[in-house]
Amino acid sequence: MLSRAATLLVPAFGRLDITADTDGPAPGSIVAANHTSLADPAVVLAALHRLGARPVVLATAGLWRVPLLGPALRREGHIAVHRGTARAAEALDAAGEALAAGRVVLIYGEGGLPRRRDSGELPPGPFRSGLARLARATGAPVVPLGQAGSRRLTSGGPLKQLAGLATAPVRRPALHVHLGTPLHLPADTAEATARAHRAVTAAWTVAARRTRRGGAASRPV
Repeated sequence: MLSRAATLLVPAFGRLDITADTDGPAPGSIVAANHTSLADPAVVLAALHRLGARPVVLATAGLWRVPLLGPALRREGHIAVHRGTARAAEALDAAGEALAAGRVVLIYGEGGLPRRRDSGELPPGPFRSGLARLARATGAPVVPLGQAGSRRLTSGGPLKQLAGLATAPVRRPALHVHLGTPLHLPADTAEATARAHRAVTAAWTVAARRTRRGGAASRPV
């Protein structure tokens, strides 16, 4: 339901284009994305839905307390991440089970949103080790995903974010998602984290370049 809703709603707020070095995430793949805005999960879900994937998402546990959204997340099997608690590791166990069942799992390597308030694009921040540990435990391939433009939908404080959403249907900012070539990460956690970060940064670079040119990608949504 969330993927379908994103597919319907996102084009009303911006011009979403997709490019890919692969046909799309294969069953049992980990999609690693950069995280820049409260709006980018919708952008990423819409893009992956277009490519035929309906991923299980690892997201902060606070979202499960949001009316309407929380029950939908629970019903569709998305995975709550209890950051900074003893339960944090449970998310990786649940993600491993989803991968074993042939689901695509979406994870944000940075583990959270940037604290800055401007709407500009910057490369992905440092990755946490969860992505590398999940890939090592499951042997699943990692598909790097870079997205750009979503900060022009929502960024800054609450009022600015609401204003951004309210004016987006008129402004119709360029949004771009680029899917890179799948890779298998090495066993060493530090090396795997660095390699995943480089791959997602490369995918983000393609997406950012496309948004600066106003889109014109090969797979418009």
